[in-house]
Amino acid sequence: MSGQFLEDWFRTAAFLQSSQTPAQLPPDQGREVAFAGRSNAGKSSAINAIAGRKGLARASKTPGRTRLLNFFTLDDRHRLVDLPGYGYAEVARAEKERWQEALAYYLEERRSLAGLILVMDARHPLTDFDTQLLSWAQGVELPVHVLLTKADKLAKGQAAAQLRIVQAALRARFPGSDVQLFSAVDRQGVDPARARIAEWLRLPPRPTKKSPGNKGKESGAQKRSRHRGRDRPRSGRRSG
Repeated sequence: MSGQFLEDWFRTAAFLQSSQTPAQLPPDQGREVAFAGRSNAGKSSAINAIAGRKGLARASKTPGRTRLLNFFTLDDRHRLVDLPGYGYAEVARAEKERWQEALAYYLEERRSLAGLILVMDARHPLTDFDTQLLSWAQGVELPVHVLLTKADKLAKGQAAAQLRIVQAALRARFPGSDVQLFSAVDRQGVDPARARIAEWLRLPPRPTKKSPGNKGKESGAQKRSRHRGRDRPRSGRRSG
């Protein structure tokens, strides 16, 4: 897929809903890719850069204040999901436990979840929280693609060294995961990140224009994608 095609596709992203509990999640159908990361690692900025939409995912001035699962549609069968940031927010223990329960349910039970984008600050990668989430994903056979964000804040040689360190760590402990450098500021790594998400989502050949005239109608490409992406059985659902 060309870079222009992917840019046009991701620009169709639109907010769908926020969910706090499993009962509030949208229907578990189609395919979706979730973004997770430690608070203040640049997760919202990464989502906005990939979507080409400033302000799509709202970054709070207080790190860790995103307490909901926020869903964004690309069409009626493909979604992006912004998971709550972890490891920073000063919240009550009971509330933090509710977050953890909702996230555990989502990561373990969500059939439409096709992959996880794990956002790490390139200057401080592989925190305890990051490795815990990698272990969790590995346990449920969920593929992970790591974005080493804020790469623009490092010299080129330093960024390359950090990338090699994380690559080696993933090969040793989490062979189902891979990693790239990323910067929302200078757009470094945006196209490779889009390509990986598109692979997981099994996007149709071309974006469908959203207009009142075709609302509710489904193109032939969408129909083919829908049949290819029917809900998979739990066993082996993380493959591809």
